[in-house]
Amino acid sequence: MFYTSRSIEQAVEALSRLPSVGRKTALRLVLHILRMPQSEVERIAQALLSLKRDTRPCKVCGNLTEEEVCSICASINRKKDMICVVEDIRDVLAIEKTGQYSGVYHVLGGVISPLEGIGPSQLNVEALFDRVREQPQAEVILALNSRTEGETTSHYLSRRLGQAFPQLKLTTLARGLPLGSELEYSDELTLVRSLQNRVSLLRPQPSEE
Repeated sequence: MFYTSRSIEQAVEALSRLPSVGRKTALRLVLHILRMPQSEVERIAQALLSLKRDTRPCKVCGNLTEEEVCSICASINRKKDMICVVEDIRDVLAIEKTGQYSGVYHVLGGVISPLEGIGPSQLNVEALFDRVREQPQAEVILALNSRTEGETTSHYLSRRLGQAFPQLKLTTLARGLPLGSELEYSDELTLVRSLQNRVSLLRPQPSEE
């Protein structure tokens, strides 16, 4: 595509690197930005710089926050013995929007995907095991998307957690969610019912006396 301005070309190139943004969409955004007041453009630029500079993973759960510990983990009103394992912050936001979950989260930062070279070591898995070791009586809810990668990750986690913690209560979302669906696109009622009717993956073994 031919551009009469080097600045426009550079802006289009930068914006087209964003997911789902092609060069035509990027050009429309650039032309819209050019029509905006200077103060608005500076506000957007400052917000992006602050986002990159100040946002970090919560040291407990991996959720994104500006503090060392996110507000959910820090809340005294959340059930620390109920850990909902999700892929990323979009799933946290989707579940929080329902207002029906009172536990905490563990954000993996992705799912196992051999085609993309993503294995368990690239995910926030070991921190989950550390949390369960501290609370062996906790319930772990696997709330991963029902795509192939999410199912593979759930199977991996359930197998490892079951082997390491035989007494663990391990559940998954009820299949009110269509196969292959994304949590962030599910309606609130369906998500609430899936949380309330979650299915047990492991049956706790009786303790030896």
